[in-house]
Amino acid sequence: MLELYQAESCPHSTEVREKLTELGVSYVIHNPRLPGDEGGDVLNEQTYRAMRDIGGEDAIPFLVDTDRETTRYESEEIIDYLETHYG
Repeated sequence: MLELYQAESCPHSTEVREKLTELGVSYVIHNPRLPGDEGGDVLNEQTYRAMRDIGGEDAIPFLVDTDRETTRYESEEIIDYLETHYG
């Protein structure tokens, strides 16, 4: 299962969502906080804590591939990963 920690108004998150849609991949979205370089306001404390516990960083977008036990930050890295494994 793919899980995307993201923010709706974040352009980098949008790029990842568009790639997932293009590839026809199902995924779960989590909206832990608003976008911002220093970390935006937390919207959902539970998903925010999960994102920090899993990846160790406060950065979005953040992809978790539970089937491959892999995580990725940075939209370019996420997109490359998706194309390699799901393209």
